[in-house]
Amino acid sequence: MKIERSSEWEEGFINKLDHLEKWDSWTLYKMNYDIVKMKLITDFTGLQATKYLPNLKPLTHQLEAAETVIERMNGKAILADEVGLGKTIEAGLILKEYLIRGLVKRALILAPASLINQWIEELNIKFHIPAIAYKKNVPIERYDVLIMSMDTAKKSPHKERIYEQDYDMIIIDEAHKLKNHKTQIYEFVQSLKKKFCLLLTATPIQNDVFELFYLISLLKPGHLGNYDTFQSAFSASKHDLEHNDYLKELVNQVMVRNRREDTGIEWTNRRVQIVPIQFTKEEAEVYDLLGTLQNTGSFSLITLRKEMCSSKEATALTLSKMLEEDNAQSQEVEAILAKLMALEVNSKANKTLEIIEQAQDKVIIFTEYRATQIYLQWYLHSKGITSVLFNGKFNKNKRDYMKHLFKEKAQVLIATEAGGEGINLQFCHHVINYDLPWNPMKLEQRIGRVHRLGQEHDVHIYNLAIANTIEENILALLHTKIDVFEKVVGDLDAILSNFKESV
Repeated sequence: MKIERSSEWEEGFINKLDHLEKWDSWTLYKMNYDIVKMKLITDFTGLQATKYLPNLKPLTHQLEAAETVIERMNGKAILADEVGLGKTIEAGLILKEYLIRGLVKRALILAPASLINQWIEELNIKFHIPAIAYKKNVPIERYDVLIMSMDTAKKSPHKERIYEQDYDMIIIDEAHKLKNHKTQIYEFVQSLKKKFCLLLTATPIQNDVFELFYLISLLKPGHLGNYDTFQSAFSASKHDLEHNDYLKELVNQVMVRNRREDTGIEWTNRRVQIVPIQFTKEEAEVYDLLGTLQNTGSFSLITLRKEMCSSKEATALTLSKMLEEDNAQSQEVEAILAKLMALEVNSKANKTLEIIEQAQDKVIIFTEYRATQIYLQWYLHSKGITSVLFNGKFNKNKRDYMKHLFKEKAQVLIATEAGGEGINLQFCHHVINYDLPWNPMKLEQRIGRVHRLGQEHDVHIYNLAIANTIEENILALLHTKIDVFEKVVGDLDAILSNFKESV
């Protein structure tokens, strides 16, 4: 390569001499000086991003979380604030900071499909980051910030397209959905280059302590040792472990967790109670008969018992499918089905109606079964109570419309688990957990739909549980899992109330 000395300056120099022009422009110099000074970041402490975000007024805990991740965790962290404290804002601040500093040019954000539009809106409007949603025909190599659904990302040919790109930062929302090394989405994320990586989840332990091990291993392989070392060092089993103080110390090196009570914000109270219910004699008889089935085919007895605690409609669907499988006990199944359909009372639905009438206000009901959801809407309608449905089969427009109808027209929203994330309903402050999940963090997610920033009233939570059924076992296991979570991650707001006092 040939380097030559430029002589272009001579022409300008001689021109200024001949015409007595000004040697410089103070205005241009000052403008140039200000631009260079603005770009110059002399210290890697403190956030520069806030200077460029006029539409955002981050809260103190959000700023501190972003600073902690950048200054102490080198951009690899679990953001585990309680539901409703603004983990998306924290992630946006961190991403903006790295973009300003020139350390990140391209970023990939993975989120549940229901949250993609929310991410696009937040990044574009609040952070002035031009993010787009992934589509099959979009030339993704031309865009620096891409938002993609988890379900799409893990499948071909989409994952291969992403592997061809070179992203500096990976952000994963609702990161607990990664679960462990056996899931497709975990394998996909594990294969990505991760210069910087943020995992967002209020519930880093969902069912067992190993889920947290796998999340941390994605961020910093070896931080907790390998699986066998971790299991041995902490005597870890699914729902128990030792040396939890030391483990918590290690976890806190890669995790930021803010609780509502630590934010300095005045929060409304969370009033939680377990509502005990007694089956009628006829309901209890059918429940006991289900336990006599020796062969339930591809359906578990646990599932049948849970469905019976929900509605005869949900139970009947499963029993009918068992008959279609040519079950060896078809006569017994048919006899149970006949007794089931003869039931005239649903004790849990009656209690739900009682709570709604006492509340005299908007109420959200969470059930695990669509058959129960439809039954409850019919039942409430027969009692003169307006309701709308909300489930995972609805597209975004329908979900938004249902939320609008609930706010403006209906008294009750009946949601399946899909309503437990990605929808904010601060205008409501009564939640009925009609069916209890095995996972306590699902309860926290449900409650977090209403008990979040912007809630102006005390929130009332009703956990329904039928005595002498599998729901008593679920309650006991929920308490065990909550205990493990609090040992390793930290205290939780009330989500159950005291089991022994209530049932």
